[in-house]
Amino acid sequence: MTAAATDQAKTDKSTVPATPPAATLPRRPRDLGWLGVPVTAAAGLAAFWLFPEDLGLLTRILATALYVLSLDLVLGYCGIATLGQAAMFGTGAYAAGIAAVHWIGDPLALLVVGGLAGGVIALLTGALILHARGLTLLMLTIAVTQIVQEVANKARDWTGGSDGLSGIDPSPLLGLFRFDMFGRTSYLFALAVLLVGLLVARRIVRSPFGLACRGVKEDPLRISAIGGSPKAYLVAMYAVAGVFAGVAGALTAVSSGIVGLDSASFSWSAEALVMLVLGGTGRLYGAVIGTVAFMGVHHILAASDPFHWMLFIGLFLMGVVLFLPGGILSGIERLGGLFRAKGGKA
Repeated sequence: MTAAATDQAKTDKSTVPATPPAATLPRRPRDLGWLGVPVTAAAGLAAFWLFPEDLGLLTRILATALYVLSLDLVLGYCGIATLGQAAMFGTGAYAAGIAAVHWIGDPLALLVVGGLAGGVIALLTGALILHARGLTLLMLTIAVTQIVQEVANKARDWTGGSDGLSGIDPSPLLGLFRFDMFGRTSYLFALAVLLVGLLVARRIVRSPFGLACRGVKEDPLRISAIGGSPKAYLVAMYAVAGVFAGVAGALTAVSSGIVGLDSASFSWSAEALVMLVLGGTGRLYGAVIGTVAFMGVHHILAASDPFHWMLFIGLFLMGVVLFLPGGILSGIERLGGLFRAKGGKA
């Protein structure tokens, strides 16, 4: 090779842009992978056979896990601090309940109604409030929840007001499986909906849209610099999470047959946040684990000591936050890493 050719090759090489360092890219979403879905399904079926007398409680846990999963989409993957997730949950629950009482009986159609209602309220409110950040945004999300709850309280002719909306009697699932008083159909239906929700959520967070949302969480200025709109991404994911929360609310209405004002309360939003932090944010399956842990411990302690159970719940939460700051799932991941390391050495 001649000296001129060598100089030209060096010049061409210098003009090639370097591969961006890995630190500039959004981190890969952390979850249990595809293994998490069959593990969740196996655990759910095992609970169905082991606790046939507690299917009502277990069904509520499954629906709540889907609700907490919706919060993980906005908090864990977008960094949106919110205490207003109950607004979408309650809207979906009331929409499905009203539709069931007056027009529709099919359970799948009721889930669609609830999801659409939750998504619409999230899209409308998100476009208004997501320009704010920090405590201002937190207060706005609380205000949205209070407004939804007050509207539900005043619209007594449709929602039942403080007495709640009752008389929700869905038709048999797929025309074959009636919702019996033992809760078997409700439980299996809720388990199937949760599994589908996990699959869809995993696909969303690993898509280019989901990675862009993570990029907004980590460095919104960089997303703006490359031509993206951070607010547009946040509003879109907020609406998607609203659909998940609305479906969870509709699932609760279908399985329990009643919708109350507490489904759109501030305390319900706060409990969802506690359950998510308990399980681990930004991991999807952390929402499921946190929900099972919180509601399971809550049920056991309230039944065994109805006067002091709140004390033990508080101690339990403090222990997890202090010793497992990444949530219960982070401890499971550490144990898995240790077992893999031992297996590799062997």
